[in-house]
Amino acid sequence: MSMNNAPNVFLDPNANRFQVNIINEDHDNTETAQEDVGSDPPHYEETSFTDETHNRLRISYRPGKRELYDNFRQNGEKTEASLHPYDTHSKMYYLQTFGHNTMDPVPKIDYYRNTGSVSGNKLNRPSLLEIHEQLAKNIALYSSDCKMGSLEFFSIMPSSAWPRDVFVFCVIPQNIAVSTGSVERVANGESSAGDETAASKEEENKTGFVKFGWVKGVLVRCMLNIWGVMLFIRLSWIVGQAGIGLGVIIILLATMVTSITGLSTSAIATNGFVRGGGAYYLISRSLGPEFGGSIGLIFAFANAVAVAMYVVGFAETVVELLKESDTLMVDESNDIRIIGTITVVCLLGISVAGMEWEAKAQVILLIVLLVAIVNFFIGTVIPTNTEKKARGFFNYQASIFAENFGPDFRSGEGFFSVFAIFFPAATGILAGANISGDLKDPQSAIPQGTMLAILITTIAYIAVAICAASCVVRDATGNVNDTIVPGMSCNGSSACGLGYDFSRCASQPCDYGLMNNFQVMSMVSGFGPLITAGIFSATLSSALASLVSAPKVFQALCKDNVYKGLEFFAKGYGKNNEPIRGYVLTFAIAMAFILIAELNTIAPIISNFFLASYALINFSCFHASYAKSPGWRPAFRYYNMWVSLFGALLCCGVMFVINWWAALITYAIELFLYIYVTYKKPEVNWGSSTQALYFVNALDSALALTTVEDHVKNFRPQCLALTGAPMVRPALLDITHAFTKNNGLCICCEVYTGPRKLCVKEMNSGMEKKQAWLTKNKRKAFYAAVAADSFRDGVKSLLQASGLGRMKPNTLVIGFKKDWRSAPATQVENYVGIIHDAFDFELGVIIIRISQGFDISQVLQVQEELEKLEQERLALEATIKENDFEEGKRGICGFFKKASTLNISKHETKGNTINTIQSMHVGEFNQRLLEASTQFKKKQGKGTIDIWWLFDDGGLTILIPYILTIRKKWKNCKLRIFTGGKVNRIEEEKLVMASLLSKFRIKFADINIICDINIKPNKESWKFFEEMIEPYRLHESCKDMPTAEKLKRETPWKITDAELEAFKEKSYRQVRLNELLQEHSRAANLIVLSLPVARKGAVSDYLYMAWLEILSKNLPPVLMVRGNHKNVLTFYS
Repeated sequence: MSMNNAPNVFLDPNANRFQVNIINEDHDNTETAQEDVGSDPPHYEETSFTDETHNRLRISYRPGKRELYDNFRQNGEKTEASLHPYDTHSKMYYLQTFGHNTMDPVPKIDYYRNTGSVSGNKLNRPSLLEIHEQLAKNIALYSSDCKMGSLEFFSIMPSSAWPRDVFVFCVIPQNIAVSTGSVERVANGESSAGDETAASKEEENKTGFVKFGWVKGVLVRCMLNIWGVMLFIRLSWIVGQAGIGLGVIIILLATMVTSITGLSTSAIATNGFVRGGGAYYLISRSLGPEFGGSIGLIFAFANAVAVAMYVVGFAETVVELLKESDTLMVDESNDIRIIGTITVVCLLGISVAGMEWEAKAQVILLIVLLVAIVNFFIGTVIPTNTEKKARGFFNYQASIFAENFGPDFRSGEGFFSVFAIFFPAATGILAGANISGDLKDPQSAIPQGTMLAILITTIAYIAVAICAASCVVRDATGNVNDTIVPGMSCNGSSACGLGYDFSRCASQPCDYGLMNNFQVMSMVSGFGPLITAGIFSATLSSALASLVSAPKVFQALCKDNVYKGLEFFAKGYGKNNEPIRGYVLTFAIAMAFILIAELNTIAPIISNFFLASYALINFSCFHASYAKSPGWRPAFRYYNMWVSLFGALLCCGVMFVINWWAALITYAIELFLYIYVTYKKPEVNWGSSTQALYFVNALDSALALTTVEDHVKNFRPQCLALTGAPMVRPALLDITHAFTKNNGLCICCEVYTGPRKLCVKEMNSGMEKKQAWLTKNKRKAFYAAVAADSFRDGVKSLLQASGLGRMKPNTLVIGFKKDWRSAPATQVENYVGIIHDAFDFELGVIIIRISQGFDISQVLQVQEELEKLEQERLALEATIKENDFEEGKRGICGFFKKASTLNISKHETKGNTINTIQSMHVGEFNQRLLEASTQFKKKQGKGTIDIWWLFDDGGLTILIPYILTIRKKWKNCKLRIFTGGKVNRIEEEKLVMASLLSKFRIKFADINIICDINIKPNKESWKFFEEMIEPYRLHESCKDMPTAEKLKRETPWKITDAELEAFKEKSYRQVRLNELLQEHSRAANLIVLSLPVARKGAVSDYLYMAWLEILSKNLPPVLMVRGNHKNVLTFYS
């Protein structure tokens, strides 16, 4: 065997590289192999990197570079064995997938990540162009990319038959970041995610995010938030009012609302990766920024105010204890404020300390809460005493259960009012979803934790309600002497059967029993203070969860920049990206409401805010399912779109049940925010179900439209406008848009001609930009482009294929070719051919001419240059100021340097000034063109639109100007009608035309009958026409026959004498019409004129262009219109 070393690799002995060369297994020398390169195709050998197994690869090192390779082998992620060419998942595989040389990568999740993903790097697969083009070109390109990068590399020579520099491998040591142009990207179709993602990944590895599982992150939080004060101090009253039967129904009804919402939340959360933001994130990514932005703001505010509600509940309990021991600090109200303030400060400290500390605090509070609940159940089986019996507690008694099973509504309460009081106890199911950004796996954690928390808390509520109602009577006096003695009559209640007479509670208020004592659970429990501890735990845990949820949701809202003025609160701090600024804002809101202490008024609104969030989550699930988007593929299958819709309606109904005026306020606020976000139109695209439904609705409407036959009453101009790039010919687009806006279809078309590859690339890159320009400039039009071999072929494709179903163009709009006399003959042929093609495809044609022309590309170029110059000037001034500031500190040397800098800057500024002046001169030169390009954007003053309706084309010539007059910009213009007629029938012709227009319901200011259209034009006008066509005449009559025939073959586009003679009368008419137009319509705002039609094959292109030129010369804006000779007007109803 011989070593096939390439000598050029060793030109630079100091280069930081090493080389791998494949040893030829045949005994041919290198020279022979190189000679065969050009004749034989390359032989792609299957190569292994394992010397032990195949002994086909030997590595030759640069001097001193063996240690580098050894270090790479020892410390790198790849070993020799892992570099097998068939390892399709290797990052360095040998341009092979499944053992074949290809750039096609295997499926990999990193290709589908977002650019800002922190869970992994976003990789870019090879583009279709890279795969579609020749492999050798791409490899050469990638080799150069690799050599240009700051990477260690070695080359591989698979065979002497291969070109020397075909393959280049880049070996990336661990301390070198992968660049976008590296060969790793070539082999796997991958690229690094970008500096931002790499930085976030590095920060994650360095500091370590605190991520929670489904138990600590979701289950614990939801249980703590659902179990509130209501469990300890209101549930006994609720079951006393509603009874066991209706009380359980109330609990189950509330649970049904939360369970349906939980199912919808689970479905949305498992339909892709969930980031931080909780309810806001779920709603905004499903329904879009309008709904998400409106509900996100009020949801964050509701959580912030909820902090105050829970803290005040805690403070009230503490104040009650202080009052019992007669140790109030000031008075009840101020003591609540003082204790609430201290509590909020402590909770803020726990939250700011980090999510880890907050989670530990939540676990401790949950343990206390569970102990308190267990303590209650234990107390129900502990034998009661005389004092507790007097207060209505008799342990489990069947008679008490039977008596309390039915309802006993008092004090004006009813089923729905009791339900309204209980329902807030069932809320809190989004506590886990609200910290979705801090969960290890939100997709599995949110469904598991939320649904299990609903199940556990519901069982606990039902168990506590049944146990309390089975042990305690509704009314008790608390007097141990109210026992029944033999011979005493009783009211027959269960208490009577148990030896107590509480009958006086029917006539006077009592302090004990389910209906009267809110501390029933403390009385029943085995150890009363534990219930107080449970109340503390419930209030503090709910306050802590809300204090964390509000800033997290608000931070996500601010990061999306839905509300422009709130970016300040998007910044996060620390390893968990804590929203410290949001915490401070939440603290301020909570403190404000604690100091106001009017929570009884605000509480219903807050409950409705939460319910509005639930309603939108349910509606999001329904909407996403209804839109039938292929992207809606939730992993959680236990949901139903109609159940979600029912849940949304149920939430809306519950809002009114709880408080009708609070529901109206909630809807009003949400509607206001929705309108605001819709008006601002944030530049986001989240692939919402709203977008999917727009598509579905549009598709359904388009399909439904195909079943409806066209009717003349519903005709509207649907225009295909050959504007090119819309911004290049704005006036052509403006006038077309004037009669299609809100009325018909308008498609701005551009044809790319030239090499197909370049055309397609340019066309694809500009599509979105040009459509965005139309949207930004409020032009209700579509942009379409085609790549074709010629301009005419492209327009043919557009004429045939544009549109969808019934929404197809019926009118071609083009600008007049002003440069037809200097343009190549092929361009003129294409231009006239397009008009013939439009007529062949039965489209109407509108040719528009303005004096300055439509193309303002020169003006746009000048503006772009001026903008660049201005940017350069500002950058230069900023640099000079910085240099002056630095050099001003260096004494006399700094002074001279400063003078030199100023001198240079003066020259540069002078040069820039000269360029600016030149650009301004060009701008002034094109000022008239710029003004002409905006003339149809301005409101037209009082004037006329002159309609020269010379030929009946179905009515398009009269319909277009009528549509213009109903537009705001043209409404002050009156219609004047000009038509041909006979001298001796002028009045009759006027009456006929007036009658026709009145039947069409078209108002007009005047009708003029032109009788002298067919007379010869004056000599000056005809002479001008002859001079204009002179360069394009063949003059075959002045030449002998062979010469004339030869000229016809060589220049078939020229005007022959026979043709000119045959169409002399028609030429006279065009010249004469221009004279009449000059006479009658020189002062009109717009002229609409019947377009003459040239017989295909009979009238040459240049003669037809001469007709159009002389017809519209030296006039106001002219629309030359010719319909397709099908009726577009009718006088039938």
